[in-house]
Amino acid sequence: MTAPATFTVALANEAATAHLMADLALLVGPGDVITLSGDLGAGKTAAARAMIRYLADDPALEVPSPTFTLAQSYELPFPIVHADLYRINDSSELEEIGLSPLPEGTLALIEWPERAPDALPEDRIDIAFSHRPALGSSARAAEITGYGKAAAQVARLSSLRKFLAEAGFLDAARERMPGDASTRSYARLIGDDGTSILMNSPRRPDGPAIYAGKSYGAAVHLAEDVKPFVAIDNGLRAHGFSAPAIRHADLDSGFLITEDFGSAGIVEGDPPRPIAERYEAATDMLAALHRESLPETAPLGPQGSYEIPVYDIDAWLVEIGLMLEWYLPVRGAEVSPQQRDEFIAMWRTLLEKPAAAPRTWVLRDFHSPNIIWLDDRTGILRVGIIDFQDAALGPAAYDLVSLLQDARIDVPEPLELSLLTRYIKARRTTDGQFDPASFAELYAIMSAQRNTRLLGTFARLNGRDGKPQYLRHQPRIWTYLNRSLAHPALAAFREWYAANVPPPLP
Repeated sequence: MTAPATFTVALANEAATAHLMADLALLVGPGDVITLSGDLGAGKTAAARAMIRYLADDPALEVPSPTFTLAQSYELPFPIVHADLYRINDSSELEEIGLSPLPEGTLALIEWPERAPDALPEDRIDIAFSHRPALGSSARAAEITGYGKAAAQVARLSSLRKFLAEAGFLDAARERMPGDASTRSYARLIGDDGTSILMNSPRRPDGPAIYAGKSYGAAVHLAEDVKPFVAIDNGLRAHGFSAPAIRHADLDSGFLITEDFGSAGIVEGDPPRPIAERYEAATDMLAALHRESLPETAPLGPQGSYEIPVYDIDAWLVEIGLMLEWYLPVRGAEVSPQQRDEFIAMWRTLLEKPAAAPRTWVLRDFHSPNIIWLDDRTGILRVGIIDFQDAALGPAAYDLVSLLQDARIDVPEPLELSLLTRYIKARRTTDGQFDPASFAELYAIMSAQRNTRLLGTFARLNGRDGKPQYLRHQPRIWTYLNRSLAHPALAAFREWYAANVPPPLP
């Protein structure tokens, strides 16, 4: 059995309580249980209210005490239930208010847990508040204890608080920032001298070894910790590109405080659409990056350097396989072992072309959510890059596909072709050996590879991780995929997909 983890924090006022709950919010999610105990007026409801408002990104959100309703539900980034058990006699009454069992996939905040101790799960976080009048009328202390699996969360919370204190940000206001499909989470830190970004990047959990003895992450060279981000960031900045300055770092724990690029993007409107000028600048930035003679390692600082992995055929094939494993079964179109082998063999042969192409730094997620527009800078420096920890060595065409066939927004085909032409012209200006026809073929191949992978990835995010919101992007991905399959080099694939891969549901 995992030993409990516990620590105590002094809270000078309600703002300090809000900061603590915001920090905890970075580390918890659906299915977690947090109990809040203490005397009347100790701050239990204030703590719950602070976390709910932080997750809602609305400091004025009405969050009433559930003393009389017993339980109040919220639909935020994930479901939350805020319960007050003061008026129940024992756990037998919880079923009547929908708290026995606790709803699945919901973060539970429970006040007065001592009223029904036998109903609490073994894996939970307990926060016990107490008055500290000697430190001031509004001062409190909070003893935070994690039991079972939650012990690791509490230990990480303690490390995070220590990191923020040493960096001088413990008293900064917190503002929630949207996360991504990974285990990373982010907050904006607001102080008297401006804003910074807090990144919580825990070591990626290793999955089952089902790809030639490797987990999926290891097979496709996903970053295991925060060090690749720091190294690639250093490398990009050294070569004159706009990656955020790293102000404070704990590489072993996976905490960073970085420059805040703001929130201006390269899309506008509802539904969002590309801002042509900004997409042109992003295209120019890629052309400039790909003109550089980039090393196979990136500087990590005093700890040495980071060896950038090669985005190779085996990694591409594992990614392609996600469509077979996750997308086709959902669409009722599983293929036979013979068809699967035929499909993989076709791809292995085709992928020899991009594998033989000149290698550059492939950022892998160079698309609208990860590009910040820096209006106070000029030229390609206006293109701020924020997501590159999974960078690898591979063909230049891959990142151009990521940008011009954005999985999350519609890039009209005329704009895509215009920007592809712009990129090719920029490359030819400085490289007389650059072959537009060969690059266009590589672009089509990497488009087919990436969009095949995304069909499977988004199906997996829904089926395995309970994130159905990604399914809405599949029709767009299907459109991009069919654009690339129209290339003559992919004629055989066009026939295979037409015979075996049904389109996504609308």
